[in-house]
Amino acid sequence: MTAISGQSTRPRRVRARVEGTVQGVGFRPFVYRLASEVGVSGFVFNDSCGVVVEAEANDEVLGTFVERLTADAPPLAIVERVTVDDVPCSGRHGFEIRASPSSGEPSALVSPDTATCSDCLAELFDPADRRYRYPFINCTNCGPRFTIVRGVPYDRPLTTMAAFELCAACRAEYEDPSDHRFHAQPNACPDCGPRLSVPLETVVDALLAGAVVAVKGLGGFHLACLADDESAVGALRARKHREDKPFALMVPSVEAAAELAFVTPEDEALLVSRERPIVLIRRRRTARVASSVAPLSPELGLMLPYSPLHHLLLADVGAPLVMTSGNVSDEPIAYRDEDALERLAGIADLFLVHDRPIETRTDDSVVRTVATGKARRPLLLRRSRGYVPASLALPLPAGRQVLACGAELKNTFCVAKGERAWVGHHIGDLQNYETLRSFSEGIEHFKRLFAVEPELVACDLHPEYLSTKYAHDLEGVELVGVQHHHAHLAACLAEHGETGPALGAIFDGTGYGTDGSVWGGELLTGDLTGFERVGHLFPVRMPGGEAAIRQPWRMACAWLVATFGAEPAVPSTLAGAVTADAWH
Repeated sequence: MTAISGQSTRPRRVRARVEGTVQGVGFRPFVYRLASEVGVSGFVFNDSCGVVVEAEANDEVLGTFVERLTADAPPLAIVERVTVDDVPCSGRHGFEIRASPSSGEPSALVSPDTATCSDCLAELFDPADRRYRYPFINCTNCGPRFTIVRGVPYDRPLTTMAAFELCAACRAEYEDPSDHRFHAQPNACPDCGPRLSVPLETVVDALLAGAVVAVKGLGGFHLACLADDESAVGALRARKHREDKPFALMVPSVEAAAELAFVTPEDEALLVSRERPIVLIRRRRTARVASSVAPLSPELGLMLPYSPLHHLLLADVGAPLVMTSGNVSDEPIAYRDEDALERLAGIADLFLVHDRPIETRTDDSVVRTVATGKARRPLLLRRSRGYVPASLALPLPAGRQVLACGAELKNTFCVAKGERAWVGHHIGDLQNYETLRSFSEGIEHFKRLFAVEPELVACDLHPEYLSTKYAHDLEGVELVGVQHHHAHLAACLAEHGETGPALGAIFDGTGYGTDGSVWGGELLTGDLTGFERVGHLFPVRMPGGEAAIRQPWRMACAWLVATFGAEPAVPSTLAGAVTADAWH
């Protein structure tokens, strides 16, 4: 790396490599405008590792230019490293954005999908704008990214927008350095871009009449209905075979959220963030939602619109909507049109589809705030849309390329190489073919995007987990079995940049132990590579085996038997929830 200093007025040319999340975030347009502003000649392009800039000027101008590559980067960019080397001067004037080469091993970071920005939102609702009420409006600062990417470098031909040829007006924006759609890869308009399958007015009328509508979003289909319509919500719950797990709600504004729940400043910050997760917030007793939205839950899962289509729906309906994953209970979210039309046919009364393909399915992320001393901080419960595929720094570099297959329930996978790890999007419970296929497809997609060819594969010790069986079917790799609760300890250490040793209290449920028994409620001392079990809950039988995981009342019965010896009566707290026949 060559430092840029001194006061020489003689021309000098440098090549700067910019690494981090710098593709799909308007970085090349930003570099172009910056070069024009400070008087630098040269070019910029994406490659498989990030962004490459060649810049020619005197030392003072180059110093300012390189410093501002980081200091003034676009809002969605994360610049991790800028390396600068001298190259021979060319003497050419002007600055250009060059085409991206297709060679080289991919290592560029792909940006997550991002909520509609304020500029696009203003245009969406401006009757004088040519994109007025266009459901696919986006720019370099917002819109789909990860869910449409097929490969890197991030250019339109390697996205699901490749089939949509830019019209003259969109092409002019794309090529205009002063426009906020300059080199915006998903750029489109009503004349050249994706379109809805049915008029939005038809969908709004159906929702107001109590229908359940399947809505194709960024990462898959939602099932939507009026949140305060008991009949509609009850029908959705029955058709989806979802007994009592709460439904997420989409509300048009923070003010609307505050009418339903006690929104703290920390909650509000999450609601309006560019990730737009579902935020779990303590509900108000006066909340006007159907009782079957979240039975027995003291919280509501709330989110704000994050795509232009959502903004239009919420504005036109004028009321909160249930916006739950488009699937039958225990299956992955539907994301391909034909699959959704088949799998959701018995649930939805109407389908709102569009013709922009989704490359990777992603559920909504789920987060809540938790107290830490006098402050509250966010705690991610499901990391998916808006956060994935942002990479995580490893406390120690991976000596070999790694695939970690995860566990059976609430599965996510992870790939790693060098100093980075990419945790996959939420997959769900690996207990059927559809979810297993989603799991394997997700792994293959991450391997392509980040050029990871696993040499070492980590899997849970449980021999019957589908993720473990998947790992054992792989050829030419070294397998490492990891005890379930040690995985939690090691992951917690890595997340905080620590290597250990540490004492970990792990109370996440059951895990297959190194002695062949089922563990649960562990105190482990250990580090990233090993552990000692220094304490645990007293072991009791699991009535029905794995059925006790899904029906925790069985464990209540087991603990009462272990404590009192005889056959205990059904506790009053379970009256009406468990029959006497089932209990005995």
